[in-house]
Amino acid sequence: MVGKFTRRPALELLHCAQGSLQEAIAAHTPHERYAAAHLGALRAAAAVLAARAQIALNTTGGPNGGPTRQRIRSAWEVLTEVAPEFGEWAIFFAAGAQKRASAQAGIPCVTSREADDLVRDSQRFIFEVAESLDALVQGRLSLETCSSDSPSQFLRVS
Repeated sequence: MVGKFTRRPALELLHCAQGSLQEAIAAHTPHERYAAAHLGALRAAAAVLAARAQIALNTTGGPNGGPTRQRIRSAWEVLTEVAPEFGEWAIFFAAGAQKRASAQAGIPCVTSREADDLVRDSQRFIFEVAESLDALVQGRLSLETCSSDSPSQFLRVS
């Protein structure tokens, strides 16, 4: 369940995820579509982290008696710890992170089929995140359908 102090940032991140998904659907090239869809999924993961993660400093002390720094971890790695129910999604999207970076750089590294598949997978993931954050129950997220030739569903966060 999402606390009252974390609900707003999580919903704002869902808005961003939806925006990226809409960009992916409207993109003209497969690499643009792939990059935008992956970014939408990453923003949905960030919504979960905003709602559930607690930053804990290691207070056992570093060499100078201050807190030690933890290594930088990907959002996908943290997601598996914070929300284990999204573990399979995290593994899936983490595997495509390098390809997304290439696609964002404008390198045509994905096929149209790969991009379309990622758009659909990102839609499913964003929907599951929204459900887990109770955005659907609260009436802040609705499911709409597109024409049969375009991706089958997308979410609108209001």
